[in-house]
Parts: sequence; structure tokens; C-alpha cells
Amino acid sequence: MTTADSQFEGVYGPYSITENDRREVQRYRLALLTTGLTLLAGILHCWLLGAHWAWLWILPMGSGLGLALLWIHIYLRPLHRALQLFWLMGCLGWATLLISSGPTRALITLADQRLWILAIGPLFAALAGIGFKEFFCFQRPEAIGLTLLLPLALLGQLAGLTTSKVCLTLMAVAATLLVVLALRKFGMDAAADVGDKSVFAYLDGQLPARTS
Repeated sequence: MTTADSQFEGVYGPYSITENDRREVQRYRLALLTTGLTLLAGILHCWLLGAHWAWLWILPMGSGLGLALLWIHIYLRPLHRALQLFWLMGCLGWATLLISSGPTRALITLADQRLWILAIGPLFAALAGIGFKEFFCFQRPEAIGLTLLLPLALLGQLAGLTTSKVCLTLMAVAATLLVVLALRKFGMDAAADVGDKSVFAYLDGQLPARTS
């Protein structure tokens, strides 16, 4: 423990926020901001320049989301692993779509053959999961907007209830809310994102008892 560590009293005892914790929080916030900016950039690319090369934005968007899920602090490890699994499934879905239809035709194929949403959807489910976590912890309105709009956009498109234009509009609003959410987090103390580390320690201590 360094002299820069901050001491807190948790539910299950005292804990400290270390410099490594602060670095992880900063990386999480940067990764979240990158995810929002690149998702929004990809949608704007579709609108202004067409869909042929907009797929390139999926690469930094997926990478940013993967890193955010690496550095996020979630008490329930099964939930954390589930979000990471959704991310992996979504990445594999995108890779399959890109290989199957060709990169420059991927988004056009996605619009024409809506069942592909089932393949790429888990990536956005993971992002919606982060939104839910942020709302649960901090009650930020932009977080619940993100959580609701992403499923609404994709499920509406999958069911044929919305047009591709409406779907993109909803996703653009969700991406904007994600950018707002990420920017607002930079003004918060790192301890808020880390949470009560004594809960992590307690839950980890229960694992041997459950598995023995």
C-alpha cells in the first residue's frame, strides 16, 4: 500500500483505493468514451458517406467495449463474465457477417437480412449491460436511455417494426448518451467507480465454501 492510497470503511471491513485502482478507472472511462465516439462516428458515416466503409468503425468500437469490460468493476462476477461472453459472441457474429458477405457489403446485408441481428446483437447487449450497471450504481438518466434504446432499436428492426433509418436514429441517440455518460464520469472520484472493495473480498472469500 502506498502513501497515496485512500482508506474507506466498507460493509465487510476497511479497504483502500490504490493507484492501480485509479489507473483502471481512468482506462475504463477512456474505453467507454472511445466506444461511444466510434459508434456515433460509424452511424454518421452511414448517413453521410454510405454504408460500404462504415464497417471499419466496428473495429475500434468493439475494441473499446472489450477493454471497458476488462476494466469495469462489477461485484457479481457471473454478471461480469456474462457481459464479456456477450461481447465475444457479438464479435464472432460480426466476423462471420464480414466474412460471409464481404466487408463493404456487411451493413447492407445486415439491413436486408434482419436475422443477422441475432448474430451481432450480443455485442450491443453487452453495451446495454454496462448502461444498466451505470444506472443501477449512479442513477444517471443517460445510462437508462442507453440501456433502453439499444434493444429497442435492434429488436424493432429484427421484428420489422421499424425502418433502418429509425433504427440508426435510435442508435445515434444511444451513442450520444454514451458519450455524455462517459464524459460526466471524468469528473467523479475514482472510488465511485471502484465501489466497495470489501464486498469483492467477501464474495471471493465465499467461493471455496460454495465449491468445496
